[in-house]
Amino acid sequence: MSPTPTSLALFTNARLVPMAAGIGVVEDGAVLAENGTILYAGPHAGLPDAAAGATVHDCGGRLVTPGLIDCHTHLVHGGNRATEFEMRLRGASYEEIARAGGGIVSTVTATRAAGEDGLVASALPRLDHLLAEGVTTVEIKSGYGLDLEHERTMLRAARRLGELRPVRVVTSFLGAHALPPGQTDKDAYIHELCDIVLPALAAEGLVDAVDGFCEGIAFSTAQIARLFDTARRLGLPVKLHAEQLSNLGGAALAARCGALSADHLEHLDEEGAAAMAAAGTVAVLLPGAFYMLRETRLPPVGLLRRHGVPIALSTDCNPGTSPLTSLLLTMNMGATLFRLTVEECLLAVTRHAAAALGLAGTAGTLEAGKRCDLAIWDAETPAELVYRIGFNPLHARVWKGIPQ
Repeated sequence: MSPTPTSLALFTNARLVPMAAGIGVVEDGAVLAENGTILYAGPHAGLPDAAAGATVHDCGGRLVTPGLIDCHTHLVHGGNRATEFEMRLRGASYEEIARAGGGIVSTVTATRAAGEDGLVASALPRLDHLLAEGVTTVEIKSGYGLDLEHERTMLRAARRLGELRPVRVVTSFLGAHALPPGQTDKDAYIHELCDIVLPALAAEGLVDAVDGFCEGIAFSTAQIARLFDTARRLGLPVKLHAEQLSNLGGAALAARCGALSADHLEHLDEEGAAAMAAAGTVAVLLPGAFYMLRETRLPPVGLLRRHGVPIALSTDCNPGTSPLTSLLLTMNMGATLFRLTVEECLLAVTRHAAAALGLAGTAGTLEAGKRCDLAIWDAETPAELVYRIGFNPLHARVWKGIPQ
């Protein structure tokens, strides 16, 4: 039997921003990949001999970063919430919107009615907007089905998106997002998730991680802890929506459970930050939701910095509180609203975003052994990727060593 041929790709004439150590630029850089995995990334002069047989792609002196990673999205959902957005602008309260059929219940109804094909069709344009800005990995949550049948449909739709487009899709089970319509007993619902829904979906290979919403309007730390115990028994990593509207100690719980990330965090305290730092749990900040909800309490970036907690940024693309499909704008929001530096913003959508998905070993930096996912930019400096608003400088996207 003849050996399987290898595919060598060489990207030259590049100004590399490897993101392995800040935002330093390697002038006259090159990336050599074999079958989609980086063999070498660094100065052109240091290329190994194997580069002689590679297919060459000239980057034209452009800036090259790792492909961007959107590590927290609700990309798959039915319908939209534009009507309730308009109602809020006219002064309607949350209760008034809910009585009119709005809120998460409206999204659950629309999602259940859409079916798998409908969910895929509606999500593809949102995904395409992300890919057009250099995204090569995206996390997609369930959480608008809220029963076994419809959570399964959402997760299958997410998997199909990864088959229809050149992108890595990571799925998160978010059954503990809210109570389903007609259900009033939170403990009983968590019991159902732990004993029936999550084990079934995990057995079908649809779940990469388990998420939950720890908040007064959602689930308590005790209820989330039970869900996380089930996740760990099934060998699944966990993450958590925590400290968005109040401080219930969700971030500290997430850290104790070895969570990949705790997300939102506007009400994070010292104890939670210290626990996250000790556990290596990434703080995922979501400026789109902060902006859309007109929040005034900023996430405690200084506290995160002081404790050395890695910070990621994400669109939080969802129909109710962050209908955002631009990771570039998310970076600008991270800088202007949360006062992150350019370096922090770029780390937040590459290296730290990879860690938030448990992908630190394969994505997020330009290093040997990582996936050859690249974003090639018409930009002079890394700062331009954070500075511009409503402008997309992407020249080309490379996924697994193949220009798209």
